[in-house]
Amino acid sequence: MQTPEPLGGTRPTSRDVARTAGVSQATVSLVLGEKWRGRVSERTAETVRAAARDLGYRPNLAARNLRLGRTRTAMLVVPALTNEFFAHVYTGAAVAAARHGFGVVLYPSPDGVGPARDPFASAQAALDGVIASSMAADALKAFRGTDLPLVMLDSDPSDPGASAHLNLDVADGMRRVTEHLLGLGHRRFLHLASAVPSWTFDVRAAALADALRGAELRTVRSPLNVADAWTAAHAALDTREPRPTAVICDDDILAVGVLKVARRLGLRVPEDLSITGFDDLALATAVEPELTTVRLPAEEFGRRGMEALLALLAGEPAPPVTLPVELVRRGSTGPAPAV
Repeated sequence: MQTPEPLGGTRPTSRDVARTAGVSQATVSLVLGEKWRGRVSERTAETVRAAARDLGYRPNLAARNLRLGRTRTAMLVVPALTNEFFAHVYTGAAVAAARHGFGVVLYPSPDGVGPARDPFASAQAALDGVIASSMAADALKAFRGTDLPLVMLDSDPSDPGASAHLNLDVADGMRRVTEHLLGLGHRRFLHLASAVPSWTFDVRAAALADALRGAELRTVRSPLNVADAWTAAHAALDTREPRPTAVICDDDILAVGVLKVARRLGLRVPEDLSITGFDDLALATAVEPELTTVRLPAEEFGRRGMEALLALLAGEPAPPVTLPVELVRRGSTGPAPAV
């Protein structure tokens, strides 16, 4: 494929791309409009994309949007910008969107969780679709009852209000944690649970209770921050009663609060107390000992959520998907102390 000589400084057109790729303008429109599947071959589509890149061709999105009646904009609704997990979810969604000429508007619920005002005066006019975390479900009231496609992340698959569901196998994550700790001989457990009312945390609690039947399990709840986790864990661990030998946390942030409490109480980790987290955030390896935790594929989660939305917009099915998770064993867990 040869690139034609410069066109006197003029902006490349779809005709230039077609001539360079050796295809028709209609084929160029199909490929660059992401409507080529089933109509042209993968090889031809890549030839067209390469020609567009070589020429520096950029489609006139404003004109395309007028033709399609779309803004080519999706909204990602998350509970908070301060949570690293959702930053990775955004990255995955934005990268997938950019490949299709879409932009992503990020909208955090103002207080992290709970009700939020309608972010647009007219959501239907401003957006093509919405991707949302169940942890910010109350922020979605403005979109309920509209014809905007809604992809829910980590939410109840039976919810009829969503167009598609994408979940993480958090129940399996909790089962892997319990199998690991039971295998180390632990029988007395503390569950430091998130105080956020959300389907994903309900599933974790149910899986944990089921896996630990016959063992001693106590649950205390905490907001998702280190200070509150410290307070909740300190009250639960500063006792003369037989302490739990393992603390299972709904989030790495909560686990860091427990690590701080253990140090304050003179408990060695993991010799006296094993601690596990959930998410595998950067801080999981910034603490000492490093956290045993459940790794969630956050960027893939965002990417697959965006791909589901794009499929819906193209009139294609978006069946429910559950992504696997992984237990990462590190230094914060060890054999249960001898009685």
